[in-house]
Amino acid sequence: MKLLFTFLFSLLLFPQDSSEKIMWNETQKLTWEDFRGKPVRSASFVASTNTGISFQYSYSIKNGAVNAEYSVKSFFSPESSWYIPERVNPYILKHEQAHFDVSELHARMLRKKLKEKTFTKKIKSEIEGIYQQVEQKRRAMQTNFDAETDHSRNEEKEIFWQKHIANQLAEYNDWK
Repeated sequence: MKLLFTFLFSLLLFPQDSSEKIMWNETQKLTWEDFRGKPVRSASFVASTNTGISFQYSYSIKNGAVNAEYSVKSFFSPESSWYIPERVNPYILKHEQAHFDVSELHARMLRKKLKEKTFTKKIKSEIEGIYQQVEQKRRAMQTNFDAETDHSRNEEKEIFWQKHIANQLAEYNDWK
């Protein structure tokens, strides 16, 4: 007997809306024109990037053999991302791009974990467990990045994090 199931998960830093999404692309960096949300002038920072991971999978079980197929993409949500025009610069844009890169890094981690996993008939719970683990790490890294860099104001930590994120992306290059 063959069973087929399809699930869609969207992993976001903030709640998802159904608006346009920009998929992560190695050769295309964010511009301020991509940030279309309403600025929060009372915030203690001057820009906010809403990114996440779009994750779809399907699987079949035939004669006890489990076959899984999946698609994992990281994205940026323009309508949920904002900036205060008179208070930003290219340095801050680079910080915001790094948030997008962190989501891409975790998309690669998710792809790697899914590829390496030998699934059993409990595939749904196994996949959901892997997803939860990666999403928890993604959110923690986003939080740590902002905390340690003080939302880009600590230049020394910003340099460290920019290199760290780039090195991690390179380490997971096979899963882009």
